[in-house]
Amino acid sequence: MRTDFDPQAMEPFAFYQLLTAVVVPRPIAWVSTLSSAGTANLAPHSFFTVACVDPPIVQFTSVGRKDTLVNVEATREFVVSFASEPMFEQINDTATDFPHGVDEFEAVGVEREPALRVKPPRVAGAPVALECRLHSMLCLGNSTVVFGEVLHAAVDEAVLVDGHPEIGLLRPLSRLGRNEWGSTATDGVREIARIRYQDWEQR
Repeated sequence: MRTDFDPQAMEPFAFYQLLTAVVVPRPIAWVSTLSSAGTANLAPHSFFTVACVDPPIVQFTSVGRKDTLVNVEATREFVVSFASEPMFEQINDTATDFPHGVDEFEAVGVEREPALRVKPPRVAGAPVALECRLHSMLCLGNSTVVFGEVLHAAVDEAVLVDGHPEIGLLRPLSRLGRNEWGSTATDGVREIARIRYQDWEQR
């Protein structure tokens, strides 16, 4: 026996919740950008994957017109920092709906470091950073798929075994359904609610 779900008969957000509960686990692109005025932005995007090998292109999807998308349109550059378990709470904190123009590195307390090939900063504590130049964008309904050519990859030597990234050292986080997060740890799933900006200042 199956339960049928008709996207045409459901509210978009309700079907979105179904999709994100069954398309799991999803890797997280922790994307840093700069606005045209030079303000840094840092936000996680869980619709993320490799799009092409030659040339190396990664893709992430912005649902709605968020600061990440606006900044990439303006500057044509971004960095994807690896989302690892030790930075779990900071990654979630950067998903807070801060007002436009807020620097999430400063607001959340994430240490930054300069990138080698692009202007947006990297997350200093992330084991891997992919420095990207905008290749193209594809608008689909209320979302935009952003394709970025990887110009440089910076990998912490501490996660390399024989020159190759080791999953047990990378300790990747992934997104599941609702407020659930996946990990490679034995506890498997973590849960944390996204913080609203109106609650942020009361912390």
